[in-house]
Amino acid sequence: MSLPSSSDSRFDRAAASDDAVLSAHEQILAPHGDDYAHYPLLPLAMLFVVSGFILFAATYLNRYSGHFNPTVFNENALPANGSAPAMAVDPVKMGERLFNSGGACVTCHQANGQGIPGVYPPLAGSEYAQGPEARVIRIVLTGLKGPVTVEGKTFGASVMPAFGPHQFNWSDEKISQVLTYVRQAFGNKAGPITPEQVAAVEQQIGDHTEWTADELAQVK
Repeated sequence: MSLPSSSDSRFDRAAASDDAVLSAHEQILAPHGDDYAHYPLLPLAMLFVVSGFILFAATYLNRYSGHFNPTVFNENALPANGSAPAMAVDPVKMGERLFNSGGACVTCHQANGQGIPGVYPPLAGSEYAQGPEARVIRIVLTGLKGPVTVEGKTFGASVMPAFGPHQFNWSDEKISQVLTYVRQAFGNKAGPITPEQVAAVEQQIGDHTEWTADELAQVK
């Protein structure tokens, strides 16, 4: 096998001179102009446009969404700031709810106001329910004990519990509502009772506990 000739061009030394190497390094290391600050304007403009849309959408939702309250039907109405007057509560309807709540009046006097014969007196046609406001308020506030006669029939097997501060702790407003309901339901035709009337009686009787029929007979 013969060796290639030493004059073959493939064996020519491919090398640069020292001056060429130094010149190449100087070009690489030489300072260059700062081209990184020249941003295209189009992406910046798009950023401002998109940001403007986001700001508009947020402002629109804050003003017209009504805080996503399902009771708001007018999309152009501003959100309530808490200064709107509260809706009036029907004392009769609220009194009916209290009357029929767990452990309250319905337990003994029944939903129809007829009570239980011989045990719990009726409220329908009752001279107590339709009698003087100060009398019926006393009964609900602090309770009733001992025998009581309603529409000519005597009831005395149980005690009427207190719904005021001593037991149920109903507010003056709740007591006035349930009494207003009782005095206008079951065929009764007595007038309403206000929270102010309940508060006045409560202040007058002080720490008095359950009433008897004889004590209530003196209240006019």
